[in-house]
Amino acid sequence: MNLQQYSPRGFSMLPPVVKNLLIINGLFFLAQLSIEQVYHIDLTDYLGMHYFGSAKFNPAQLVTYMFLHGGFSHIFFNMFALWMFGYTLENVWGGKRFLTYYLITGIGAALVHMLVLYISISGIQADAAAVMRSPDPALFSAFVDDHFPGFRSQLFDFMNAWSSDPTNGEYINKASGYMNDLINIQMDVPTVGASGAVYGILLAFGMMFPNSLIYLYFFFPIKAKWFVILYGAAEIYLGFSNNPGDNVAHFAHLGGMIFGFFLIRYWNRKINRYNSWE
Repeated sequence: MNLQQYSPRGFSMLPPVVKNLLIINGLFFLAQLSIEQVYHIDLTDYLGMHYFGSAKFNPAQLVTYMFLHGGFSHIFFNMFALWMFGYTLENVWGGKRFLTYYLITGIGAALVHMLVLYISISGIQADAAAVMRSPDPALFSAFVDDHFPGFRSQLFDFMNAWSSDPTNGEYINKASGYMNDLINIQMDVPTVGASGAVYGILLAFGMMFPNSLIYLYFFFPIKAKWFVILYGAAEIYLGFSNNPGDNVAHFAHLGGMIFGFFLIRYWNRKINRYNSWE
């Protein structure tokens, strides 16, 4: 197969699914900006993916979250990768299979991210329960420092007041309420972006054309298979580094790659089985 014929072209030459995905994502991004500015309605609050334990969760968000983005750079790099690698894949697979792959990897990324959130939030809830079993200002302070350091300044006066009267039932009840509020805030944080599906597309390109050259920053050539491994390893490292200032859903990216890997393997087995019957 000559890969040269599948190199990305201009917008008018794009295959239909990639073209329509670019248009739809662009329209959603414009809607995010205009509706928030005119009507003061944040679409991410309705269409972004929320944790399943949140009152704001809706199963449809497993799909709609893919078409929202957190800023211009976020949508630009996702759509650039969709154009760059999606062009080739849709021409090889056809539109139906490409769209199926895009949606499954995007939903798979959401499910993996949801699993990671479940593990994280369950741990936070367990720590909150431990504080309430033995109510103590020092334990409450450690809970805030460990899980919600950004809220410490807002709770500073309360923690000082409770420390001066550790057995006060009113302070204990307030501490319980504050912890529940913080956990609910954590569950209500929406996740947006096509990155999970885009990472799935990147993996597919690396599996199908492992020796094709990709130019990092347009200057440094690297084979597609090493490019995919490099990005996957980076996401694993960043996911486990647990940087509190990092708002990127790294495990969602990995989820898109994981679901993409198994989907491609499944399709390849079906093709091999069919060919063996001929």
